[in-house]
Amino acid sequence: MGFVRKRLHVAVLAILVALVASAGILTTHAFVSKPEVPPARTAQVVPMSVEELGKLLFFDNRLSGDSSISCATCHDPEQAWTDGMALSAGYRSTLYFRNTPTIMNAGRMPLLDWDGRFAAGDMDSLIRDHLAEAHFMNVDGRLLVERMRQVPDYEAAFQEHYGSDVSYGKILNALSTYVSSRNSVNHPYQGFLYGDADALSPEAKAGLELFEGKAGCVQCHGGDLLSDGEMHALGVPDNPEIFREPLRHITFRRFFRLFGVPSYVSMRSDPGLYALTFNESDRGKFRTPSLLEAARTAPYMHNGAFETLEDVVRFYNAGGGQVGNTDPLLIPLELTDDEVDSLVAFLSSLGSDEGFTSIPERSPYETRTLGQN
Repeated sequence: MGFVRKRLHVAVLAILVALVASAGILTTHAFVSKPEVPPARTAQVVPMSVEELGKLLFFDNRLSGDSSISCATCHDPEQAWTDGMALSAGYRSTLYFRNTPTIMNAGRMPLLDWDGRFAAGDMDSLIRDHLAEAHFMNVDGRLLVERMRQVPDYEAAFQEHYGSDVSYGKILNALSTYVSSRNSVNHPYQGFLYGDADALSPEAKAGLELFEGKAGCVQCHGGDLLSDGEMHALGVPDNPEIFREPLRHITFRRFFRLFGVPSYVSMRSDPGLYALTFNESDRGKFRTPSLLEAARTAPYMHNGAFETLEDVVRFYNAGGGQVGNTDPLLIPLELTDDEVDSLVAFLSSLGSDEGFTSIPERSPYETRTLGQN
C-alpha cells in the first residue's frame, strides 16, 4: 500500500512539474513580441513645382556628408544668399580660401565661379562640384540618392516631376532650377531705369554719372547684370588669413594640387584662372561679379579683401593693385572725396528687396519595406 501511495505521489509530482513547465512556456511566449510589420510608406507631400522641390533640397542638411550643413548654411537668404564672411568656412573641420558669392542672378551669369571653371548653362556641374568637394558638402552621390529614397516625400515628388525614382542627376537638376530662380528685383536702380526719377537720391544719380563716365566702371560693369562676365587681373591684395590659418592653407594647397598647379606648395597668392590654363597671362584673373547686390554682399572681391564699398572704390581710384599683368583698363581715376562718396551712394542703391524666404520643414525618414531597397 505504501508502495502504491509513493508511486501515486511521484505521478502527481510529475504532472505538476509538467504543468509548471507548460505554464512557463506559455508565459514566455506571451511576453515575446512579434516582429512589427513596417507601416506603409505614405508621402505627405503637397503638389509642388520643380523649383519648390529644389528649395526643399537646398535647405536640407542631408545633402552634406555628415548631415550638419545645407546649401543655405553658406548661402543664407537673410544675408543676400552669402555667409557674410570674408572667407567661407566651408565643410565642417575645414576652412575655405575664397569668399562665398551670392547665388542671386547666378543663373544669368556667363561664368559661374570665381576662377571661371563653369560656364553659363552648366549650373548642374557647379552644384555637383559643391556637393562632392571635401571642402564644401563632402557627400557621395550614391549615399545622397539612398538618403533621399528613405524619404517618401522626395520619392513622390521625383515621381511626379520626372516620372522615375530619385537619381543624382535629377537632384542636381532640381537644385539648379531653384538656384537659377533667385534674381534681383525691386532695387532702386531698377526703378530708376524703369522711369522712376525719384528712385535714386541726388547723390546716387551723381554717382551713376561717374559710374558711366569719369570713373569708367561701366567698361567692366555694364549690361543688365552690371558685369561683362569676363576674367580680369586687378591686383587685389592677398588675404593673410588664408596662410595664417592652417586649415585654410591646407585647403588652399589641396585644391591647387588637384589641378596640378606647379609650385602649389610654396604659392602665397591665389592664381585664379591660371590654375586652369597654366598661362602666365591668366595669373590672378577672376570673374567680374554682377554688382546688382553690391549693397548687401560685403565683404568684397574673391578673397573678401575689402570690407566696405568705400574700400573698393578707393582701390579702383588708386588704379588697382600693381601686378605684372594688371588689366590695362585700370588707371588712377583721380576722384575727389565727394566723388568717391557719390559713387558709393550709387553702388549702395544696388540691393534688391529679395531676401527672406520661408524655410521649408524637413520631411522625415521612414523605414523602407524589406525588398524595396
